[in-house]
Amino acid sequence: MSEITPTEAPPRPVPDAVMSHESSPSAESTTIRATSRLRVGRAGRAGGVGRAGARAGWTWVLLSSIGIAAFAVTPYLTSSLAALVDSPTSGLASNYVDRPWFIVAAFYAHVVMGGFALVLGPLQFWRGLRERMPRMHRWTGRIYLVAVAIASVSGLVIAFVNDAGFVGFFGFGTLAVLWFATGWRAYRAIRRRDIDSHRAWMMRNFALTYAAVTLRIWLPLLILLQVLVPLAPGTDFDAVFANAYAAVPFLCWIPNLIVAEWLIRRRGLPSYRLSSAARVSRAPRTASAEVQLAR
Repeated sequence: MSEITPTEAPPRPVPDAVMSHESSPSAESTTIRATSRLRVGRAGRAGGVGRAGARAGWTWVLLSSIGIAAFAVTPYLTSSLAALVDSPTSGLASNYVDRPWFIVAAFYAHVVMGGFALVLGPLQFWRGLRERMPRMHRWTGRIYLVAVAIASVSGLVIAFVNDAGFVGFFGFGTLAVLWFATGWRAYRAIRRRDIDSHRAWMMRNFALTYAAVTLRIWLPLLILLQVLVPLAPGTDFDAVFANAYAAVPFLCWIPNLIVAEWLIRRRGLPSYRLSSAARVSRAPRTASAEVQLAR
């Protein structure tokens, strides 16, 4: 007997459309990859714009700080208070020329050390200095904080005899206290190697240092506003200036702190929250953690 073997059915032809669909990437995966590339491209462009904006902002802060430091400090280093009283650039000389010696000394300490802090402050936020010359970054930071300490204490002394009365005392006095306190917190943070907290406190501190610039921006703007929209007919310039100067003891630094806190939150640094429930628990980054991340 012959052995009967089962017959095999001939293979069914596979349609070309099915073969093409199986051999090429799916339409869904292609769409996902295209969308991913589009998002990466947009993120890259946004990152480039953000970096360019940050560089432009830092350049403006640096140049305006140097300009105001030179404008505000130079007259007091090149002339006496008595000589400045009769000059067009008298500034605050008339308010301090006849004060006791310790008030005059505090005034000069505030002006000179505040000028040093204003020039050195922007350098602390220069990434190139931190990464390429960390030793110089640390030394300029120490000098900056010493200058802030002297300028803030002397600023609190002269706040008692400022030109704006009680408004100036509370405005400039609060500024002096916060200026010293934020500098101390920045120093304490870096001593315990809490880099994120150090950066956040340094941003707050320099926002207060930068009040020397914003004061001289707000003052002419408020004067111009009163010229364009007169508060009372026939008001002379002295009254207009007094009205403007009465606002700057608080206006020169409160908006700065608000902007600084916004930048701190945007960069993910430790920030203050209005509600404790809204706080996000996060471990502070230390110097040892940065070393581990770098590895």
